[in-house]
Order: sequence, then structure tokens, then C-alpha cells
Amino acid sequence: MIPTPAINPPITAPVAASAPDRRSALWSATALAAALLLTGCGALTPAYERPQAPVPAQFPGTGAATAATDGQPGTSAPDLAWQDFFQDERLRQLIQIALDNNRDLRVAVLNLEQARAQLQVRRADEVPTVGVGATGSRQSTANGGSTTTYTAGFTITGFEADFFGRLRNLSEAAQAQLLGTIEARKTVQIGLIASVANSYLALQADDALLAITRETLASREESLRLTRLTFEHGVSSGLELRQAESLVEGARVTLAQLERQRALDANTLDLLLGQNLSDAQRAALPAGLSLTRQGLVGIMPGGLPSEVLLRRPDVRAAEQQLLAANANIGAARAAFYPRITLTTSIGTASNQLSGLFRSGSYGWSFAPQIVLPIFDGGRNQANLDAAQVGRDIAVAQYEKAIQTAFREVADALATRATLADQLRAQIAQAQAEQGRLTLVDLRYEQGTASAFERLDAQRATFAVRQAVIQLQLQQAQSLVAVYKALGGGWKD
Repeated sequence: MIPTPAINPPITAPVAASAPDRRSALWSATALAAALLLTGCGALTPAYERPQAPVPAQFPGTGAATAATDGQPGTSAPDLAWQDFFQDERLRQLIQIALDNNRDLRVAVLNLEQARAQLQVRRADEVPTVGVGATGSRQSTANGGSTTTYTAGFTITGFEADFFGRLRNLSEAAQAQLLGTIEARKTVQIGLIASVANSYLALQADDALLAITRETLASREESLRLTRLTFEHGVSSGLELRQAESLVEGARVTLAQLERQRALDANTLDLLLGQNLSDAQRAALPAGLSLTRQGLVGIMPGGLPSEVLLRRPDVRAAEQQLLAANANIGAARAAFYPRITLTTSIGTASNQLSGLFRSGSYGWSFAPQIVLPIFDGGRNQANLDAAQVGRDIAVAQYEKAIQTAFREVADALATRATLADQLRAQIAQAQAEQGRLTLVDLRYEQGTASAFERLDAQRATFAVRQAVIQLQLQQAQSLVAVYKALGGGWKD
């Protein structure tokens, strides 16, 4: 139900009151009516209450085990600047280049300026618009003649007295949308920082894999040369020769794939940076994964509460949209009440154009208008229904934003928790395979191991060394994912 404003009590004036007394009574009645109307319109906008977060109080897997693994007190991710999280100076330079040149971030900044201008438009509706104007009109009279009137001066046209808060609520909605745009800009910046870091790490992993592949290819080509010599002297079989040739071509296939992947990753980094790196800048990129665990230890205290999600910019942006929808309900409710507009002008008036600016031509007009909607085909009610449904949609979107943020953090934590054990096992396997290859090489030189055993050991060693690099990349990127999911990289 739409709240109704208080009804003014009747005000009477003495019959024999003088003109000044009548004007004083009129102004008093007007002031009293305005005060009562302002009191009654306060209930038009629903009281805002932040919805309860539909997620558990803690992230899964953040108990004592996690705290023991990290072993140091944590810092909230939003309070940890990206310059402190990323220790690689070259990476920090690339991130700064991206912040200065990335087009997505530039669009987000321009959207912010556009929202600020729209807010100013809404605020301008709350104050009179004063202009200078001149008019001329001709009107017929009862005796068949006509009268002509010319006016010139300052004018105020159609100024709405916002007794019921329609314009104020629209302004508050625009302000909430501006704040939401600010948070959206922060979200874009956090995502950009994470994307640059991931691309940078991917390039380092590509270089490490290329180095391993080139080393393996050279080793296999040497093995093929020796196998071909032994085959020509009748020591090895044709099957061993074909096996050696297959391994060489397999290494060449892998090398071509990695070279293509590195080119694609370099193009991705160029797009994020907003400019192409020169050959010298590309050559300056380190060839080994350099992101340490220092950042992770700083942002992963045990038993992390889910309330930290409320500091994520995307969640805060969703809440600002909810506030805007709430204000739109107040504006829609105000449309059911009278709308008071004022039109006035002060200047000169004359029946002849030549006498418009002569002495004694001063004139003024004051034309207030009040319109109370009676029948509008259900337009106001439909607008109110749409505003209320929009508020319900904003609530659902806000809750979805929290749930999505919770899942992103939970996924990042689960990935990080399992990758550490997987990487330790993969490194141990790589060491074992390298030891096996060394022993097989010794036995092969002594003639106690076959060429098949040697080729199999080489193939297995190459595979596990690749797996180690890929897991190191995943672990490094998982640290970036945790930092991003917790809303890191931005400080107000």
C-alpha cells in the first residue's frame, strides 16, 4: 500500500483581515503544508536492510591444517597492495604499463565519468533552471480585434517542487549507480592485474618447457645418430632405429607446439598491456617461474571468515545496484502524489516591440501548477510494480554475487591445497626418473641394457619434467587466483 501524506487542517483567517495579514496567513499555511508533506513523504522509500549472505561463515578447508601449513599470521587481501604481493620487479613494471594503457580499464574509467555526469544531471533537476528569454504573443479579443504582448527577461520554467522526494530518490539512485560504477572499475583493475600476472607466468613456463624440449631433442638426435651407426654395423635392429626416429619426431612436434603456444601467450600479454613489447623487452623476461609463496602466506590466515567477500568490489557493486533499485521504489511511489511545478518570469512587458525596454515596462508573472493523477491507465502502478520487481532482481543478483565470490575463493583454496602435494610428488617422480635414466645409460654403455630400455627411460624423463613445469605454473597461478578471489590488488 502506498503511504498517504498527512492532511492539512483547515486554516481560517479573520474576515476583516487586511491585505498584509491575508498574505501572512497564506505564507504560514503554505509553510505548514510543506512541512506536513515532507513529513509524510519520508515513508515512500523502503528502509534498506542488507540481505543476509547465503554462504557459510567459513570457507571449506580453512581450519587448523591450513594455518599449520602457512605458519604465519595473515593479512586481508584487500589491504595488501599488488606492489607488495608481486615481488618480481619486471612483473610490476608490466602491470603498471597495463594500468596505463589497457583499453578495458580505460573504458571502465570512461564509464565512471559518464555515471558522474548522469548524477549531475539528476541533481540539476532539483534546482531551478534560470534563463533569459523573450516571447511574443497575439490573442484575439471578443470584439474581433487582437492584442499583442511582448516580454523579455529572466525565466524559470517548469521547476518541480520536490515535496514527495521523487527527484531526490532519482538522484540517490544515480549516486548509487555511480558508486557501483566505481566498484566495477576496481573489479576490472583487479582482473587486469591478475591476467597480466598469469600471462607473465605462462610465458616463463613456455620458455622453461622450450628449454627442456630443445635439450631433449638434441639428446634424442644424438641417440638416433648412434642407433643409426649401430644399425649400419648390424648391432641394433631396424625396430630400434624406427623407435629412435619416432622419439626425435615426437620431440620436434612438441617443440613446434610450444613455440606456437609461446607466440599466442605473448600476443595475449601484448593485448593486456595495450602495447606491443619490443624484442629487447621480450628478451628481458626471465625464463624461470619467479612468483614465490610470500604473497600466499600473507593472505591466508587459518579459518578465514566469509565476511571478507563483502569487501570484494563486485559484491559492493551489486549492493549499490540494490540501493539504486530501492531508491527507484521511492520515486515510483512519489508519482502517485500531486506534482507541483512553478513557472515564473521577471523582466519587461509591452504591447509594442519598440516599447519593450522603455521606462515603466517592468513586469512579472508567477504561475504555480499542481497536478494530481486520477486516471493514467495504470501507468504509475505499473511503474511501481516494475520498480519493486527490479529491487527483487537486485537482491537476487547481490546474493548471486556473494555465492559466486564464495565459490571462486573456495575453488582457489582447494586448488592450492592439492597442488602443493601433487607438485611434491611430481618432483619426486622426476628425480626418480632422472636417476633411472642415469642408471640405464650406464647399463646401456656396458651392454647390459637394451636400446628399448634406454629410449623408454628418456621418454618417461621428458614427460615428468614437462609435468613438473606445468604444475609449477598452476601453483603460481593459483596464488594469483587466491589473491584475486579475495579482492586483492586495490586499496581505497
